Amino acid sequence: MADFKIEKKILSQSCRRIAGVDEAGRGALFGPVVAAAVVFPSRWISRPVKGWLRQVDDSKLLAPLKRRELARSILAEADGIGVGLATSLEIDEINIYWASLEAMKRAVADLTPPPDFLLVDGFKRRECGFGCPQLGIPGGDRKSLTVAAASIVAKVVRDEMMRRLEDFFTGYHLARNKGYGTKEHYLALREKGPTPLHRLTFNLEGKVG
Repeated sequence: MADFKIEKKILSQSCRRIAGVDEAGRGALFGPVVAAAVVFPSRWISRPVKGWLRQVDDSKLLAPLKRRELARSILAEADGIGVGLATSLEIDEINIYWASLEAMKRAVADLTPPPDFLLVDGFKRRECGFGCPQLGIPGGDRKSLTVAAASIVAKVVRDEMMRRLEDFFTGYHLARNKGYGTKEHYLALREKGPTPLHRLTFNLEGKVG
């Protein structure tokens, strides 16, 4: 279960604005990869975790309705939230790894004022290059509450994008599959071909049997 243990260590180093950073949509066939950066009030880190904050966890472990509820609370009470994305075209040009990193950089750049320290899900410190101190945490969305909160915001934002894009790209069932490689999505690709927002460097053939 995510908590503030890592944040407490960083707070002891006189860093007040600690941002958690994560992305959503890295493995999808369609659409952008979306990243979010979240800064909680530093006073929250020093006190017992209470209220809705106790329910914050890796977005993949939460039901869609719970994710949306928590996202509303995060948006209302966080000290800062930044969102960034990298398009499917960028993913095809520089690959999903670097595009995910670029989306994270854009999310951090969207924070005002800028953070003092970053906790980044998955990426090693030497790879990030965000311009401020950072720590890469493998599985960070299950260890750090700020990273988990970022994972929730990124997931909710991207899922809403998929829901709206379904109106423009009918037949791919984006509201249900969120752009991932489900059987129905592969069937639609076989019947209709890729859209301009599909990631052409990904395997769009898939198995439909």
